[in-house]
Amino acid sequence: MSSDRQKRLCITDTTLRDAHQSLIATRMRTEDMLPLTRAIDMAGFFSVEAWGGATFDSCIRFLNEDPWERLRSLKEELKHTPIQMLLRGQNLVGYRHYSDDVVDQFVSMSHANGVDIFRVFDALNDIRNMERSMKKVKETGAHLQGTISYTTSPVHSVRGFVDLARELYSRDCDSICIKDMAGLVMPEIARDLISGIKDEMDILVDLHAHCTSGIAPMAYQAAVEAGVDILDTAMSPFAFGTSQPPTESVVASVQNTGRDTGIDLIHLMDVRNECLKIRKKYEGLFTPVAERVDSDVLIYQLPGGMITNLVSQLQEQDALDKLGAVYEEVPRVRKDLGYPPLVTPTSQIVGTQAVFNVLTGGRYKTISKEVKDYVKGLYGRSPGPISDEIRRRIIGDEEVITVRPADILEPMYEKMKAEAIAAGFIRKDEDVMTYILYPAIAPSFLKGERTAEPIPVKTRSKGSGFDLPSSMQVEVDGETFTVRILAIGDQPVEGKAGASEKPKADIPGGVKSNMQGMVLEIKVGRGDTVHAGETLLVLEAMKMENPITSPQDGTVKEIFVDAGDTVLAGDVLLVIE
Repeated sequence: MSSDRQKRLCITDTTLRDAHQSLIATRMRTEDMLPLTRAIDMAGFFSVEAWGGATFDSCIRFLNEDPWERLRSLKEELKHTPIQMLLRGQNLVGYRHYSDDVVDQFVSMSHANGVDIFRVFDALNDIRNMERSMKKVKETGAHLQGTISYTTSPVHSVRGFVDLARELYSRDCDSICIKDMAGLVMPEIARDLISGIKDEMDILVDLHAHCTSGIAPMAYQAAVEAGVDILDTAMSPFAFGTSQPPTESVVASVQNTGRDTGIDLIHLMDVRNECLKIRKKYEGLFTPVAERVDSDVLIYQLPGGMITNLVSQLQEQDALDKLGAVYEEVPRVRKDLGYPPLVTPTSQIVGTQAVFNVLTGGRYKTISKEVKDYVKGLYGRSPGPISDEIRRRIIGDEEVITVRPADILEPMYEKMKAEAIAAGFIRKDEDVMTYILYPAIAPSFLKGERTAEPIPVKTRSKGSGFDLPSSMQVEVDGETFTVRILAIGDQPVEGKAGASEKPKADIPGGVKSNMQGMVLEIKVGRGDTVHAGETLLVLEAMKMENPITSPQDGTVKEIFVDAGDTVLAGDVLLVIE
């Protein structure tokens, strides 16, 4: 037995980031994290994943919290445990590539505010998209964890992933993570992949998997036997389902063996009890879809966080009954796009296009800007080829780039900093970065105009002893409606923050929204002459840009929305006469 198989097993706990991102759409608030953080800090974890991923977006979009302040608050409490973040390579914590000067500033700010370990990945495993952030992490002196986005397809293999690990190793990574975001890795594959890396490189290996398919605990056992150094787990109240295997169970499974973690199970009970208090508060956000085992994930491969977000997005469109059709469409879109691993942002790109294909009544009838950019090569090199037919359907005769995507981006930090300062909503350097990352949402957040969305509650049916969900789907004469259930004293919430009443009745020349979203940009004004197919405005729907085009030649007679407005499916946005 090799010495690797006798080394103490380390644990990275994900409760403060990926676990609640997977189960409750990243809605845990900082005020609830801090008491838990104090208990976590004394557990003896290798690290605690507490930042990055969707937490940045969720803070400003839904919780009215400053993500930088969250990071600093967590750092004050985590005196013994390194803070780890998930960094999307050149995408940082956004959904598109940013220029190199922005990447440099973001990494420096994140480290200065409290990040000790950077897990850097690229959704396409295109190492060109990881190099700049990895180089900057090493310059800060932080721990660099290079990451393999694991998936299965005709163009992926164990040998290919070992070769990718060697590329990461050659770039001075301190550890390598196998990131199995959809719970696809089989025990034997986990064994072969970890052994393959260990046989060729002297480096720490971390396995991160989700329980969506039910296989992760078995894969973790195989990984332990193969000599994995670190396993990612979540405290039991936030484990299983689309989250990670439970911390307590993994720790107990290796107790009194050569891989004993050294973590005290009695102390973990204290951590679990804090988690139970939080779980009770957020019970209304847990859904059966996210908590159950779903073996269909082996087919459609959506990661845990994307599943809960997809359910939420379809509910917003009053189209949850189309979930099955969307799941069936996802692998078709993924094949069309060259089998990208499904992790942010490619999971959003593929998942949202699948939604468009289902809801709009035709494949690629509506195409998001992000899908067009992906096919142009602006996200990087697709793992497999994209057929000429699909490419023509999506981008016509537009050119596909072959260089590193960031090479064509002009420096943007100083330019956008000047914009933000001129707009008058900047108080600190981190505000500039928030604006650069989320220019559509950040202004209202930084001006103090946003409010935190309420936490849904499960309503106890009077005298029944049973909890009712906060919302449910009701079918009437073949039509499905989303019904919100209110406890006595609850006040109905009309639409979303920033929403206002828009015409819904048919208006001659009226152009309607085909889904719920936020108006990102209005490209025309009253009195403008427009042509059929011309983009009138851009909606941000399901975190993707959705252009609304003119159905005919004519003149813009009326505009009912402003940039920043939230609109619902069926709202009349403007009138073309």
